[in-house]
Amino acid sequence: MNDIASPKAVAAPLRETAIPDDDFQAMRVANLARWPTGAAVDFDEAVAFHHALPPHKRLADAMRRAHDGRRCLTQPRGGFGTLAMQKALMIALDRDGLADIVPTTTDSYTRNEQFAAAGKGVEESERLGRSLLNGFPIVNYGVAAARELIGAIDKPAIMLTGTSMPKLTSEIGFAAGYTGYLGSGIAYTTSYIKELSIADGIRNYQYLDRLAAHYASHGVELHRRQPGFLTGTNIPPCIAIAIAVLDCLLAAAQGVRHYGLELAQTLHLVQDAAAIAACEALAQEYLARKGYRDVFTPVTSLHWMGAWPHDAAQAATLVSYGGTLAAIGGATSVTTKSTHEAHGIPTPEANAEGLRITRMAIYLARGIRLDGLAEYEAERTLIEREVRAIVDKVLEMGDGDVAVGTVRAFEAGVLDVPWSPNRHVKSRVMPARDARGYLRIFDAGALPLPRDVLEVHAEGLRERAAREGVACDRELAIRSVYELSEPLAMLAPDRPMPAAAAR
Repeated sequence: MNDIASPKAVAAPLRETAIPDDDFQAMRVANLARWPTGAAVDFDEAVAFHHALPPHKRLADAMRRAHDGRRCLTQPRGGFGTLAMQKALMIALDRDGLADIVPTTTDSYTRNEQFAAAGKGVEESERLGRSLLNGFPIVNYGVAAARELIGAIDKPAIMLTGTSMPKLTSEIGFAAGYTGYLGSGIAYTTSYIKELSIADGIRNYQYLDRLAAHYASHGVELHRRQPGFLTGTNIPPCIAIAIAVLDCLLAAAQGVRHYGLELAQTLHLVQDAAAIAACEALAQEYLARKGYRDVFTPVTSLHWMGAWPHDAAQAATLVSYGGTLAAIGGATSVTTKSTHEAHGIPTPEANAEGLRITRMAIYLARGIRLDGLAEYEAERTLIEREVRAIVDKVLEMGDGDVAVGTVRAFEAGVLDVPWSPNRHVKSRVMPARDARGYLRIFDAGALPLPRDVLEVHAEGLRERAAREGVACDRELAIRSVYELSEPLAMLAPDRPMPAAAAR
């Protein structure tokens, strides 16, 4: 059987509206026929399995409890190429790492629907006794095997797929008992893949969100989550939040009523806290504008997504600080990393250690908030103005249709993502850190930001350039991507370096 179904159906014109029931059921039949393991998906049996899960293994319930109690849950990433290795990893994260949410990250072949290649990776991994895949090939293993993973842990499980093509992974993952799925049509398409159009990425996730809504109509509330940005570079909060809001609106249009939002940390305490608060508030604001008043939108904070230091002490500090930022910012959960981040895929032991470090940091920061602090309130206001300017323009360009407006906005550069690998993205926007450590925008491209807002960004960057004795140019942006991976002797020398040496 080929990895990709053939012949390909002609796509209907892109719209935000919900896929009609009859059309969706026909799409499901065609989708599940694309790989042999799809035949084992039985929707009614899957619904019964979810109803039989204890409440503490349902991620939607866990997120609601944490949000109501102002707690911050911990969740790592993690995936290996065989069932035995993946099971051992998930058990370690659950028991040794004390994870509140246990993940399954899929491999790159699965993300790109190269299931035959993933199968070969499994065979070689089994033969050599080590994982040759960078994640778990859930489509190859299928529902029954994936249920072994769900049965091995005592926490909710989430699928982390990193894909713009989620149709088969979502069907098999949900049928297996995963109660969460990370991914979205805009963020993943602009983060991970070169050729796929924004329109096709949106269509693919309309299927997934319609599937989640279909489960909900049968009494199974699943946690859908928008993934923020995983480009490995700096993403200004206004861009991340604007796209989170648009992805959320697209999911709501398909009937999703439980939709988490993710934000990668800038590592500036005030900016991250302001961004988390602004993200949830703005999502609710635009949902209400579109007539959706019953959508739950908790925010997840992501540990630093840029380049990491090789030094274990520096890396451990980033892990701990990431937990502090998430807790003080009021995030409902935090996605963790480990001290092995700069070296490759962490061992189960290192992954569990990162969870414990983060959990301790959350405990120490419990109850601390920045509400009312003048600098925090000013930053939140700034971010909200930026996001409204972008989202309002997107809606205008689509005549109110989020899907249409998103595609047109990317074509015009009104929506843009720095250093995106996708050829349908302009990637003209260039962010950099200013003199106080805020992540600002050096080159706004065609983003429709007010002039006085852009001047706030420019002033901080000019101040940094003057302080360091360097030009205020694109080099500031490039240095901002890699600076935290530098040795401590360069980042914080025991004596100030001359400006020329710093350059």
